[in-house]
Amino acid sequence: MDIDLMTYAFFEGAIVPHEDAKVSIATHALQYGTGAFGGIRGYLDKSGSAINIFRLPDHVGRLLQSGLMLRCDLPYSPDQVQQTIIDLVKKNAPDRNVYIRPLIYKAGIVLSPKLTGIRDDLAIYMIPLDDYVDMSSPLKLMVSSWQRVEDNIIPSRGKITGAYINSSFAKDQATEGGYDDAIMLNREGKVSEGSGANLFVVRNGTLITSPVTADILEGITRRSLVEFARDQGIPVEERAIDRSELYVADEVFLCGTGVQIAAVGSIDGRKIGDGQRGPITEKLQDIYFSLVRGEDSPYSHYVTSIPIE
Repeated sequence: MDIDLMTYAFFEGAIVPHEDAKVSIATHALQYGTGAFGGIRGYLDKSGSAINIFRLPDHVGRLLQSGLMLRCDLPYSPDQVQQTIIDLVKKNAPDRNVYIRPLIYKAGIVLSPKLTGIRDDLAIYMIPLDDYVDMSSPLKLMVSSWQRVEDNIIPSRGKITGAYINSSFAKDQATEGGYDDAIMLNREGKVSEGSGANLFVVRNGTLITSPVTADILEGITRRSLVEFARDQGIPVEERAIDRSELYVADEVFLCGTGVQIAAVGSIDGRKIGDGQRGPITEKLQDIYFSLVRGEDSPYSHYVTSIPIE
């Protein structure tokens, strides 16, 4: 299903109608996957008069780090990228939750899969977006036969466009098998993450997640939940996770900008806990959604609130 783009996008240095934001079919990034993107959520404040963006500086920082891996040279500072996103939100003036997709890409037309000597550019678009996955019931997941791409092949810690064919294979395998999403293992056979989200398990009251050396995206939501949990007195471990630990976990959930915090009810047909959302998952969901909706929160410094008219 095609997505509905909001009226304005940022393209080639200016905010323009989205239908004017076009690239050639010969663009290097389209041919070779030489781009890096970000995913940023904006939530309609409970007052209805602002869009709250969660951890905007962190998202921009990770985007630009991904660009460094691709040897991109952009004429924008982190502050300038942040301000461009703020200006674009104001221009589109959304009245609902949105998703913001910035893209750094090799914009030149060069017939070679190299990284240097090619013009780089930045584009940003927005779409309306509420829940990316069905949050009304826990997800059904499977462990994919597709192995997670490893750092010495394509760095997973960067949101590099070409790498996401790896996720696409796993996601398709899962959905065609009747599951909501896939869990991917790394070369060592340890749990990496979902097709497009980080993963947590809960065992005996301890929150466990794979380390950043397990070929995962260095998730901003993941890092936030570790902080929230520790502040709540919940023990947290960042360590390798065996596949069989998924089956005996008390709780499992996915997290990320897209999926937010989504409870998992079963994996490979095996029920997780009682098959429902667990108490630690619920606690972290409550903290997160209270924050992004503009309610009183000790983490309000993580929100950039943009007034809308």
